[in-house]
Amino acid sequence: MTGKLFDVPRRALAGMCALLALAGVIMLTAMADSTMQPLPASAPDGEFSAERALRHLERFATEPRPIGSRAGERARDYLAGQLRAAGLDVRVQRAVGANTSSGLASFGQVDNIVATAKGSDPTGTVVIAAHYDSAAMGPGASDDAAAVAAMLETVRALKGGALRNDLVLLMSDGEEDGVLGAEAFVREHPLARKGGVLLNWEARGVSGPSLMFQTSRNNAGLVETFSDAVPHPRGDSTLGELYRLLPNNTDFTPMARSGFTGMNFAYIEGSSRYHTADDSLAHLDRGSLQHHGSNMLALTRALGGADLEALATDHDVTYFRIFGTMVTYPNALVWPLAGLAAAAVVGLAALARRRRLVSLPRLAVAAASGVVPLLLAAVLAQGLWEVLVAWRPAYDGMGGLLHRPQAFQAAVVVLAALALLCWYLPLRRRLGPAALAIGALGWPAALGLLCAQVAPGMSYVVTLPALFCALGGTAALLLRDAARHMAAFQVAAVTLGAVMAAALLPALARTAFDGMGLALGGVPALVLAVFGLTVLPVVELCLPERRQPLVPLAAAALAVLLVPIGLARDGFDPANPLRTHLAYVMDADTRTASWVSADAEPPAWARRYVSGHDTTPLPPGYARGTSLWTGRAPAATGVAEPRVTVLGRDGDTVRLRVTTGRAARSVTLRVERPITAATATADGLNPVSVDVTGVRSNTWPGEIRFRGLPGTGAEISLRVPGADRFRLTAIAETDGLQRVPGFVPRPKGVVAATREDGDLVAVTRTYEISAR
Repeated sequence: MTGKLFDVPRRALAGMCALLALAGVIMLTAMADSTMQPLPASAPDGEFSAERALRHLERFATEPRPIGSRAGERARDYLAGQLRAAGLDVRVQRAVGANTSSGLASFGQVDNIVATAKGSDPTGTVVIAAHYDSAAMGPGASDDAAAVAAMLETVRALKGGALRNDLVLLMSDGEEDGVLGAEAFVREHPLARKGGVLLNWEARGVSGPSLMFQTSRNNAGLVETFSDAVPHPRGDSTLGELYRLLPNNTDFTPMARSGFTGMNFAYIEGSSRYHTADDSLAHLDRGSLQHHGSNMLALTRALGGADLEALATDHDVTYFRIFGTMVTYPNALVWPLAGLAAAAVVGLAALARRRRLVSLPRLAVAAASGVVPLLLAAVLAQGLWEVLVAWRPAYDGMGGLLHRPQAFQAAVVVLAALALLCWYLPLRRRLGPAALAIGALGWPAALGLLCAQVAPGMSYVVTLPALFCALGGTAALLLRDAARHMAAFQVAAVTLGAVMAAALLPALARTAFDGMGLALGGVPALVLAVFGLTVLPVVELCLPERRQPLVPLAAAALAVLLVPIGLARDGFDPANPLRTHLAYVMDADTRTASWVSADAEPPAWARRYVSGHDTTPLPPGYARGTSLWTGRAPAATGVAEPRVTVLGRDGDTVRLRVTTGRAARSVTLRVERPITAATATADGLNPVSVDVTGVRSNTWPGEIRFRGLPGTGAEISLRVPGADRFRLTAIAETDGLQRVPGFVPRPKGVVAATREDGDLVAVTRTYEISAR
């Protein structure tokens, strides 16, 4: 009982035809996921024009706009002025925003722009949100200026057409430092208490389609509106499930927690330029801007005229696009479909057993061993990343988001195929192709059942391939019994059964490459291995009759060859720059100064500043990490220095006044003991308190940050349990290294790394806080 599901004459030709058909499905799916063509400024007034939105970007998105910066103030004034000119009621909400993570309390003074327009007969409020601040390393043309400019162009396109529902435009501040503006909005602003339907817009790259990648719970009404209203809908429920597994957040996160329903959008391609100087107008894909804006305008019109109360539902839906069509179904069908897929696989196994093509022991071994190619593919892909980082340490600082990763991505595809072959070929003769093909389908069927339990919106991506492949295999077996001369129909049945797998799984792998990069290459490799398990009958047709062991050897050789090709193609140059981290640190108590770099292997430019790993000259508590590069630096003059005054102490809680003389944009307090709570305020603003759990890693255990520090400073309280005396190091942080004597700017082809303490003049002062 080691038979095949079917056998055909001219098997190589049949296999090649089947393979080409599935490749065509993969290509067609990729083409259907493209973005839009940008419209010129001459487009009709009622349409969104990327060129018109670009004119706004040229006014405020040509320089970095971190929270508290002069550039941020200029952007705020320009944006508020444009909204007022469009006839909206505009207010600037000044507040202190707060966020926490392990051992860290983050605060910041934010200036949120809140613009409103009253509806004619409102059933609720539509909120369009994006943040106008950027990371300190670049101008943030995509993240998130493109969305902010799209808001202005959307308002212009809506002019003259009053909406039924109230409209709120929230241009938040401080998103890059922990969604501080959105947190302050939901905590303090009266409009937040009213709730509403939220459309939040983001970017994690500089190109690609605008994806709807997250929704609030009970999303059926929202997804229906999205599918009907948007001319080019992109995104699927798998993205939302994956996003929940990642440690990222956007302004959508605190607003959804506070009761807003809504959808979150972003484009994610070209992510090697994310949070760098290359997130600029020169690299912004105009088609992505057009797609963002066209979706924004269409949804604003649809939701602005809808009965928002009628959108409320009590269930989620699964949604995805296939061949350009949006498919949705209620999550109540997830379990039945997953069960149906499992039953179809069991039915195929029973039919094959009845036809004496498999035995139950062989089928059980085949199914159990199917985990081998899945794990092996993931391990090989992660091993490839380790090889790349060892060969080119600069990749580590890019987090796997490389400029030209195509050759490496192809290597991951080949490694997934290699893992499949290394499992399939040794077992093929012992267990038989039919047992392996049927047993392999048990894995996507089982994963579909698992996802139905833990991530229902993702279940379809494995359930439907398992179901259709099992039905295709069943049809092939029935055709085999019906007539011996229907080989072509058997191949067609198996190929048609695999179409769903070809349409869904490679597209998911491509999204994983874009969103996670090669540092998590095991994820797309795992998805590709699942795809391989679903198409084993086609693999069987394509295998040569003789010398089959040469096939995995050829795959291994191709994977090895792709590595030097990728390294040669992905070299650094002015168009695709190298990232490097550098900071200047001066201890104001001793007037000693150091250059610091967290690069794994500093490039030639950074080597002029750092030369070794001696961290002893660094101020107490400053070092973060175990392998910092350092070098001696001259003492700078005229730089902002921190001043900490103890205002009082009540048990474990110490109240401080923190200033920086010449105003620095930010101040950081590092504490040598864990902290469990912190409160911060600035003149005229409400105080904000947060609880802190855990400790910081590779540095002192407690940390407090205040971004956008006003010139008058801030009042900060911290609770340090059980510590009568402890040291506290205050760090005044000023953007840019140009004021340091002897500093030579980066050459072309080198940009600042994305680590948040880079390109800062950090001046420290250490205090000993006692009980009295």
